[in-house]
Amino acid sequence: MAAILNKSMKFNRVSQARKNLDLVCQTDETIAASAGPQMIAFKTPGILMPKLHAKVRNWADDKRGVAAIEFAMIAIPFFFLIFGLLEVCAIFIMTTVLEHGLQEASRTIRTGQAQEAGLGQVAFKNAVCAELFDLLDCEGKLALDVQTFSDFGSTSNPSPIDADGNYSPDGFGYNPGSANEIVVVRAFYEWDLFTPVMSAPLENVNGGKRLLQSTIAFRNEPFN
Repeated sequence: MAAILNKSMKFNRVSQARKNLDLVCQTDETIAASAGPQMIAFKTPGILMPKLHAKVRNWADDKRGVAAIEFAMIAIPFFFLIFGLLEVCAIFIMTTVLEHGLQEASRTIRTGQAQEAGLGQVAFKNAVCAELFDLLDCEGKLALDVQTFSDFGSTSNPSPIDADGNYSPDGFGYNPGSANEIVVVRAFYEWDLFTPVMSAPLENVNGGKRLLQSTIAFRNEPFN
């Protein structure tokens, strides 16, 4: 009888140990079924799984630093757009200033004041610079071309930039003409791009520059 009781107690201890082992350790299939298809099945103590799941869930729900990451992703195109807009605005403003100065100074040619006063090329350039509000460098970057034609159909506006992007004002002259003649006055200014890399599409002269141009065509008044 005692031997039967000992065997029964031994069997119960083995059975209880197996139950405890089943509670402590989960099989690969049980973990894979509870974690979903995105988790790799492996044998992990069942007591640690809830804590591990909680940490993974907290990490996935953590939103700190999202704004910084999103800004880093769009920073390059954002600044490219901002500096590009500033460059375009600056070019537009300076071109408008150049046109204003050329119109004001060309009036002296149209009315015959420049011809009667013997206004030469240097004096005419100074007259243009006086109307630029000191926004442009007239000493080395501004060039003027004044040509006379018989009629408007024969006027021309050749570009001083060659196919290689080189700018040369060597062919410019100063001929204000006489009464009733057609005059074409052109002004060119070498504008240095302040964002040469970002503003590369705006560059039309070698060296990170854009050539600003203003042209006026008119018929001289009968001032004689």
